[in-house]
Amino acid sequence: MRILGIDPGIARVGYGVIDTSNGQQKMLDCGIIRTNPGNSEGDRMVEIARDLRQLIRSWKPQLASVEKFFFYRSSSTISVVQARGVIMMTLARFQVPVVEFPPMQIKLALAGSGHAEKDEVLEAVMRELNLDQPPRPDDAADALAVALTGWFQR
Repeated sequence: MRILGIDPGIARVGYGVIDTSNGQQKMLDCGIIRTNPGNSEGDRMVEIARDLRQLIRSWKPQLASVEKFFFYRSSSTISVVQARGVIMMTLARFQVPVVEFPPMQIKLALAGSGHAEKDEVLEAVMRELNLDQPPRPDDAADALAVALTGWFQR
């Protein structure tokens, strides 16, 4: 099964693509969709949708695993929620089934504790995907953790 993991954001959307077969998980791709901070919010949403469409067309995921937004008071909260809406709409347009997980569930699935530190989750991602080097940037590593959680919880 090919799974697209997504860590939503407005400035950077992390993505990770994994393939699972024969009880093994393999990273195929990871990175970020970076939006231009000089653009209007609407134009940034268009950038996210456009780049996500390209990823979907390239990798043809059978499942998308998306991090649920963890609410906190921040000046970017509404923008991130809007970006997440664009992501969900784009996945729906391509009829990619979606599973969603809050951060604590992702940490629990990978590190065994919902309160695990970021480095514990990163170590688990590296172990599960048999990586010698940590995926960069952090948003991409987070997206791989989301993808793996989608596989583990399917």
